[in-house]
Amino acid sequence: MSVYEHGFARVAGAVPVVSIADPVVNAERTVELLRTATDEGAGLVVFPELGLCGYSIDDLVQQDAVLDACLTGLQTVVDATRGTRPLVAVGLPLVVGDGLYNCAAVLHDGQILGVVPKSYLPNYREFYEQRYFSAARDAAVTTATVLGREVPFGADLIFEAVDLEGFAVHVEICEDGWVPIPPSTWAALAGATVLANLSGSPVTVGKESYRKSLCTSHSARCIAAHIYVAAGFGESTTDLAWDGDALITENGTLLARTDQFEMTEQIISADIDLDRLRQERMRMISLRDQVGDFATDLKPLRRIRFRLGATEEIDDTLRREVARFPFVPADSADRDARCREVGNIQVQGLAARLRATGIDKIVIGVSGGLDSTLALLVAVDTFDRLGLPRTNILAYTMPGFATGTATLRRAHVLMDSLGVAGTELDIRPSCEQMLADLGHPYARGEKVYDVTFENVQAGERTSHLFRLANHNGAIVLGTGDLSELAIGWCTYGVGDQMSHYNVNSSVPKTLIQHLIRWMITTSTYSQETTDTLAEILDDVISPELVPADDDGAIQSTEGTVGPYELHDFFLYHLTRFGYRPAKIAYLASQAWGDRGRGAWSELIVAQRRNEYDPSTIEHWLSVFLKRFMSSQFKRTAMPNGPKIGSGGSLSPRGDWRSPSDASSRTWLDAL
Repeated sequence: MSVYEHGFARVAGAVPVVSIADPVVNAERTVELLRTATDEGAGLVVFPELGLCGYSIDDLVQQDAVLDACLTGLQTVVDATRGTRPLVAVGLPLVVGDGLYNCAAVLHDGQILGVVPKSYLPNYREFYEQRYFSAARDAAVTTATVLGREVPFGADLIFEAVDLEGFAVHVEICEDGWVPIPPSTWAALAGATVLANLSGSPVTVGKESYRKSLCTSHSARCIAAHIYVAAGFGESTTDLAWDGDALITENGTLLARTDQFEMTEQIISADIDLDRLRQERMRMISLRDQVGDFATDLKPLRRIRFRLGATEEIDDTLRREVARFPFVPADSADRDARCREVGNIQVQGLAARLRATGIDKIVIGVSGGLDSTLALLVAVDTFDRLGLPRTNILAYTMPGFATGTATLRRAHVLMDSLGVAGTELDIRPSCEQMLADLGHPYARGEKVYDVTFENVQAGERTSHLFRLANHNGAIVLGTGDLSELAIGWCTYGVGDQMSHYNVNSSVPKTLIQHLIRWMITTSTYSQETTDTLAEILDDVISPELVPADDDGAIQSTEGTVGPYELHDFFLYHLTRFGYRPAKIAYLASQAWGDRGRGAWSELIVAQRRNEYDPSTIEHWLSVFLKRFMSSQFKRTAMPNGPKIGSGGSLSPRGDWRSPSDASSRTWLDAL
């Protein structure tokens, strides 16, 4: 299957080398780049403003010889599109009626589908466009005769593919995108998902960063993809300079950008996610409200429909990065900032809960594993900020039948080195009594390690914690994380599912590991503490409820339910975007195959070097879907805890409301 069949559309921005006032040469260069983009599978190719003659042509734009040559050049480009896939937007001056307009001609398969005139003409500092051009509002017609054919003319055109759902393109020109309400804003409200801006845009100091801010924020507000293409090398440097800046953004994210100040032609491409845009727009009710508020203004927009054509032959390798760890930023500086922010949210949540209850003590179970370690560190930070003694943190490590000596030692080291009130409470006697009361085979000396055997231990720990909280006038701090809640790897009514307050409830397992790494590097912990934290990060994730087997292998969570790095990936794309399982599997194969390294190499080294083939991904996705749907009853009764990120939480009071008895069949069939 090609990228298009997975709900993506490949778009390109092309920056030719310009020859001022020579449309014949410029048309040839445009065609060369168009062929390259076509071969690369593009469904849309956008060229710069006035690209057929050059933006910096000044008064020469009013010369009949130049205008005639532009029409000749346009015919050359139109002919080159015949029999090809892409929608093409090329810039040129056109005479319509008594006016000269700065236009974008939109072409497809040997036809001019429409012509878009520039709406807002800059006339300040280095810009003098009102000297030459009429604005779109000045046109008294809605069609124009171009190359002997009458075509739609106006800034109100949306070009919509009938054979690719959600691929609706609006075109505007340079200054149109810099005004408070760009024409593309109206088009987005009317359904356009891809916004193209043909630009001249000479470069000055600071403009590069401003363009990025402008394009990313516009795509975010409009919940759209945005392609911006500025003029490059060959434009006149009499008084200005040009950097050939082209950007492709999607819903606030930069997908691709040209190299600044290149002296040769450039072309960039990226695959925009039409499914994501559709899902986001469905959720963003405020956007729908604006559609209703401005319904009268939106009705005049005209839709020009076209057939994109065959896309099956295009390969399925995505031209965009798919994060292996969607909850964890790849860039180290962004990752540090994320960890700092998450830590502050957790601390603020716990501090507010303590103040609201008037309680100044907490009870926490410390196992020596990842989740309880993070919760303990958050508690220490919270009590320090509130000016409360760390000894008010009543930490208990409660060894059971399978607790390893290494994890027990680490639990003691953490409690002692952090200065909390640490106590070891052996739960085995009470568990043995419970098993005997139940008539469990283990009480008769048989090695039966079933779910009852495991849950008796988990239940005894929780029972002790809650009664200890009652006894000491404290609240129980939960430790279970988002990933465990997602797949139901938590026992109903016990500590990893139930508490008085849980600071980890919307923190995924993959992020927890980086939070602890960040705390190691930014804290003033003792060397003993940091060494122990490093050991915890390197250990196998295990509930340690079943004794090691005859070969000494300990119980492995991921060996049973699958790798958390995949489950976190599945969780993000299922709950955040509502993607079909087949698309989630496709994205996972892009991220976790050989092609998924890219800019994520640093993070992969820090996390793991795993790769998963499609059959393995499909297997664990099937496991995830079954467990996710069947575990809603546990999430329905989850305790309070702060929402951490835009990836969402699974709180039934916030992000995720679902019936506990829903079937997983629909999702499994779709996989």
